[in-house]
This record gives sequence, C-alpha cells and structure tokens, in this order.
Amino acid sequence: MIVKNVKIFREDGSFEQGEIVIEGERFAEATSDETVIDGNGCFAIPGLTDVHFHGCVGYDFCDGTEEAISAMAEYELANGVTAINPATMTLSEEMLTKIARAAAAHQNGAGADLVGINMEGPFISMEKKGAQNPEYIMNPDIDMFRRLQKEANGLFKLCDIAPELDGALEFIDELKDEVRISVAHTCANYDEAKAAFDHGATQVTHLYNAMNPLTHRAPGVIGAASENENVYAEMICDGVHIHQSAIRAAFKMFGDDRIILISDSMMATGKPDGQYSLGGQDVTVKGAYATLTEGGNLAGSVTNLMNCVRYVVKTAGISLGSAIKCAAVNSAKSVGIYDNYGSITVGKLANLVLLDENLDITRIIKRGTVVR
Repeated sequence: MIVKNVKIFREDGSFEQGEIVIEGERFAEATSDETVIDGNGCFAIPGLTDVHFHGCVGYDFCDGTEEAISAMAEYELANGVTAINPATMTLSEEMLTKIARAAAAHQNGAGADLVGINMEGPFISMEKKGAQNPEYIMNPDIDMFRRLQKEANGLFKLCDIAPELDGALEFIDELKDEVRISVAHTCANYDEAKAAFDHGATQVTHLYNAMNPLTHRAPGVIGAASENENVYAEMICDGVHIHQSAIRAAFKMFGDDRIILISDSMMATGKPDGQYSLGGQDVTVKGAYATLTEGGNLAGSVTNLMNCVRYVVKTAGISLGSAIKCAAVNSAKSVGIYDNYGSITVGKLANLVLLDENLDITRIIKRGTVVR
C-alpha cells in the first residue's frame, strides 16, 4: 500500500510532503501491495497513544470485563487512538486483581491495542484524592504491587504515588526498574517531590491537577519536575482541567519533548449528559464537565485524546507538530512501546491517521489495514 500526497509527521515535530509505504502490518521502504491512497494533502500522523484514561461509551476499565475493554478499544480507534494504557482507580486489591486478570486475558483485535495499565491508586494522598475513593487509600506497598503485576502478566506500565507518604521513597527505589513511577494526587512540597525524582520517579500525573500550585516561595511538584530533564508531565487539555495560558506556560517550562497529552476520560465520553460513575462513586455529567455528585470534585473528562490535540492547537496556540509529539511520540516512549508505536518509521507498526486542515479525521489505518 502507498499513501501519497500527504504531509508526513516526522519525529522532531516537523512535517514533510511525501508518500508513505506500507507492507503488511508495518511501514516499509517498498511494497508488493499495489493499493494507492490519495491523501489529498492531509496531515499524516502516527496513531495516538493514551496512557491515562478510565473509560468511554458507557464502560469503565474498572468494570474488569472483556466487554468493557473491547468497547473502549473500538471507540478509541475510531478517534485516532491506536494504543491504549487505561487507568485503574483507587480500589481494593481484590477489585484491582479482577481488573488485572481481565486485561491480561484480553486479545488485541478490532480496536486500539491494549499496551498496558496505569495504576492510578491507591498509593495517594487523602488530601488530594480528587475523585478517588478514600476508603481504599493506603501507603505504598511493594508486595501488593508485585502481586498485581503478576496477575496482569506484566501489563502495569505506570504506577502513581504520593512521595510524602510513609514508604514512598523505598517503593521507588525498589520498583523503579520494574515500572515507571509517576508522582500523583499529592501534597508534596518541592523537596519531597525532588527527592522522589532523584530516587527514580520519572513522570507527573495530570500536571497542575491534584497537587499544590507552583508559587514563588513554594514551587512544589511542578517546580521540581520542570528542573529534572528525565521527568515527563501529563496534561489533561480538555478546556476544563487547565486554562490555556497554563498550557502554554507548561510548554515553555517542559518543552514538547517532555509533555504527554492525556484525556483522563471517564465512561460518559461519547455519551449524553446524565448520571454515571467512576471508581464506584456517582458522577454528574453536564456539557464538558464531569463532577462527583457528592462534593463536586472534577471526575475525569468527557473528551478523547484527539480532541485534546485539537484544543491545544486551535485554542492554546501550540503547533500541530508539538501536539502530536506529546500525544504519540512521548506517550509511546513513557510506556515503553516506542519500538513499535508512536512514529511513522520504517519497521514500526503501520498505525496512521490522516487529518484535514480542520484537524478532522479523514482516514485511519491500523496495522496496515484501512479501518476508516
């Protein structure tokens, strides 16, 4: 297959006019397939990777069922996301075990590829719990994580932690080579956050949200993360969680090599307003807002990652190349799948999305097969 007449995304964030060659499931230098697709001048970008979302189309990853995983994967693929790393919530070990087993049993097929799991709780701060269930919050437990990782057949790619908790630094020391540790839902000050990064934590979960703000005398997690070149920063760019000015500020602090766009979507995504749930707690959805019915805390988003790309480009004024780096390249690197995903590179899986000038999807190719 040849996709011609497209502006091809390159790994440095630039675009180059040309054509893309696909042989079987992978990008190639030559092909025996005589199919030719005219891209009509569209942007050709790699399929996106969402490393942090909870659900969509009425399903939650924490349902712990094949039905939920498959429905979520199909929705994500239809919106240009070809690899997913869905997140658990703060739940009991029994429930997390059920979810881990369901993920391990899943066979990738029609939808986006399940490439991992993000363990968002329960090792978080009670004071910054957000929409997490306080009943199951606990201090970091190395043995518990390893039990769950075994049940998941190694699928946990991210594990969130509040570094001020008892045992947090020991947890990081012990597990940093087994899973990427992300600082999350935390009251950590600058020194506590810096210690976490010095010990081996290399990511921040939804920057700005569920943490203390950056101020001139108390820079906190944001200040500590910005200074450490090894740390990625996730951002929920849905127009609700972060003001557009704060998005631009983050790009100046971190650069487009270290920001990861995430959707943090919950089950109401792709559904109408109404009553839903997240991690066993009731959520009210109205317009762009999903909030806990009791308490009013934000409870994830009701958008998808491609819409976040559109928001940062059209509203926040970030270049399309930078936005794609943050939604495809950096995200794939953060969960260790960049050898097969995240760029249009010979030898990688042929996951390709064509966008017109309005950033609307005109075509989706997954593993060399046209699915839209």
